[in-house]
Amino acid sequence: SPPVSSDEAVVSTQSTGIEGVTSKADTEFYLGKRIAYVYRGLKSRKNKITKRDTKLRVIWGKVRRAHGSSGVVRASFRTNLPPKAIGATVRVMLYPSRV
Repeated sequence: SPPVSSDEAVVSTQSTGIEGVTSKADTEFYLGKRIAYVYRGLKSRKNKITKRDTKLRVIWGKVRRAHGSSGVVRASFRTNLPPKAIGATVRVMLYPSRV
């Protein structure tokens, strides 16, 4: 197969399946919702809010659009997700509300 052009690959966008979402119509509710990939780092850092040392880190993103018709969504993150995030769990926050 021919190599993929670098301008065709969208690196900052990941496809994510949401539990209980099985159709394109179901994804409408989640569009614009915040999404978080929580992982554990090697060294402790001070949390900006609680001022405590913690190894937990978060990469924030947003659900952008549907991907296909089976309930999968595309999400873009502030920084690209690491390779170990493939197949990992992300948390979908129920805000901001569009109601």
